[in-house]
Amino acid sequence: MPHIDVRDLTAVTALLVEAAREAGDSIAMRFFQEGHQTTAEVHAKLGGSPVTEADYAVDRFLHERLTSALPQAAWLSEETADSPARLAQHDVLVIDPIDGTRAFVAGLTTWAVSVALVSGERPVSGVVYAPALGKLYQATLGHGATCNDEVLATGERAEIAGATVAGPQTFVGSFAARGRMTYVEKVPSLACRFVRVAEGLYDVGISSSNAHDWDMAAADLILEEAGGLLTDGNGSKLAYNKAVPRHPPLFGSSRTLHPALLDLVNKTPRHKG
Repeated sequence: MPHIDVRDLTAVTALLVEAAREAGDSIAMRFFQEGHQTTAEVHAKLGGSPVTEADYAVDRFLHERLTSALPQAAWLSEETADSPARLAQHDVLVIDPIDGTRAFVAGLTTWAVSVALVSGERPVSGVVYAPALGKLYQATLGHGATCNDEVLATGERAEIAGATVAGPQTFVGSFAARGRMTYVEKVPSLACRFVRVAEGLYDVGISSSNAHDWDMAAADLILEEAGGLLTDGNGSKLAYNKAVPRHPPLFGSSRTLHPALLDLVNKTPRHKG
């Protein structure tokens, strides 16, 4: 495959879209059965989270396709052994072959292929493809975000009372009740959870601690380009491609709602983790 200049973000995003579509449609969907257990072999990783042969197959395909076109970019994926060599690189491909593997295994549709290019610690191109939902979200830095080619925009709510919130209920519950927010659901895939905020389906998306770069990079850019913000509890944006690619609790919403959201979060005692 011809090489692509990482500075040509339009070409990079086109590559990520093509690769994510093929990975989702031609590989992951062969193992997926809506409403039924996957046909893929399922194994438990250290810590108990599942991984399937589909995760590995998608990972291998994306590695071959993307690194051949972008050889100057390092590689960071949930299903590939990490290398400290990436820390010396300005550009890194950040991949979750199947984000929401538990949903994929159980036959739920809320899982996605998540691919992003990070440059200088921030995502500049990102795609979240949810083939079982028929939705492809994409964003290029400075050029907005779309879902199935329709322009995305977060909601314009500024009041926290009545806002819909998606996240782990045990973590979200305390300040959602205090702020009189409406709890919607968790959504196992973090990428799916936060791109739904980008398209205005939820007002707020929240993750507890331990989200990783591969969970967040593409969705982070899509949300920001749709007019939203994804930050930690202090209001700081995520820095990617660090030695430990893991993050504290994260909060996503429209820019108009974000100050009220963080004010509520920081005034409410809550469980860690």
